[in-house]
Amino acid sequence: MKKWLLLCCTLLLLSACGQKEVTADNQETKGQSAMNEQFIGKWEGNIETPNGALPIIVDLQKDSGTLSVPAQGLSNFPFQSVKYTDDNVKISIHLNGSVIAINGILKNEQIEATFQQNGGNFPLILTAYKEQPVTYEKLKIPVQQGDLTVALQKASTSPSPVALIIAGSGPTDKDGNSALAGKNNSLKMLAEGLAQEGITTVRYDKRGLGDNQALLTKEEDGTFDQYVDDAVQILQTLMADKAYTSVHVIGHSEGSLIGLLAAQKTGVASFVSIAGAGRPLDVVLLEQLKGQLAPKLYNESTDILTALKQGKQVTTASPELQALFRPSVQPFLISLLKYHPADELEKVKSRVLIVQGTTDLQVKEVDAEALKKGKPEAKLLYMEGMNHVLKKAPADRAGNLATYSDPSLPLHEKLLPAIQQFINEE
Repeated sequence: MKKWLLLCCTLLLLSACGQKEVTADNQETKGQSAMNEQFIGKWEGNIETPNGALPIIVDLQKDSGTLSVPAQGLSNFPFQSVKYTDDNVKISIHLNGSVIAINGILKNEQIEATFQQNGGNFPLILTAYKEQPVTYEKLKIPVQQGDLTVALQKASTSPSPVALIIAGSGPTDKDGNSALAGKNNSLKMLAEGLAQEGITTVRYDKRGLGDNQALLTKEEDGTFDQYVDDAVQILQTLMADKAYTSVHVIGHSEGSLIGLLAAQKTGVASFVSIAGAGRPLDVVLLEQLKGQLAPKLYNESTDILTALKQGKQVTTASPELQALFRPSVQPFLISLLKYHPADELEKVKSRVLIVQGTTDLQVKEVDAEALKKGKPEAKLLYMEGMNHVLKKAPADRAGNLATYSDPSLPLHEKLLPAIQQFINEE
């Protein structure tokens, strides 16, 4: 585990895990109406401690604000109160029983301040925050039968942790968009958000799709194990690169199973499962089909899946089931059906975070619980109101599905901070 910087034994007490959010004090105080509007916005600086400089980011608003300490995984922790008097600002933060104060004065377009905690006073100069550019590059990773093109989203700081993001099933591309469901940019937002917060990300189109369409020209040649091998090769390439302090895996939906199998083979620092199935594919698929198929077609689907799970291809299927069980996709299904996600997660030696949305129409909370049972020491987080494409969505089907094709909607507000904090706990 990374040693957290200490100040007077417990600098900031920045163990943000498990903390309860504190509501900012919104009361107007005498003199606050005369505040200098130049205070409003983001500021950055270094607390000068005996152990060295500790970078922080302070976001000042009229009646509220937040503190971030990227090096310690603390992101947007709310103030208890913020008070302005002309060119002065006073900030109070209550963090795990410790009272922190920042008192400053605006001079020459910067804030000259004192950081106070546990009787200690430390100088702090805050200047206007400059957004660091997130650099996007395409790289080639040698894999079986050619080179895999990957998208590298460089963090604003270097060296940095790096996370491989693996997309879900079917024609879902590296951005989280599907030709069937629409464009939502969920994984693109996740990659860019993590990179902006100091975690480099890599994502890629699977064989036969987008940048890597040429790696799979015949559907019948594709297997699930191929996807796992590709992820392993990318991870091994990243682990050999000294530009990264640690390597992590984030798998979404079917990408969760790909990711945990790749994590088994590479020994990455952590694995994050988002909306990952905890039960075998046949169980989940039949659950999804039960309300959509007539009894005759449902029973036929059950028989087909039973045969495929035994490694036997099926020569005939009703026209209504061709999209699911066409002959060319059966080799892939056979290779996937042999895995039980919860059993496989038990074999992962890395730290594990399981994230599940409560309005996910495709993967249920029972799957998250199954994964947790397979790996009891894993951390399980439920995101209230998050659906399968990582957006805030209602439980009703029509309203939920409408978010699948709306790239203007942001990610669920708690998702990015939770993943960033978990990765930075190393």
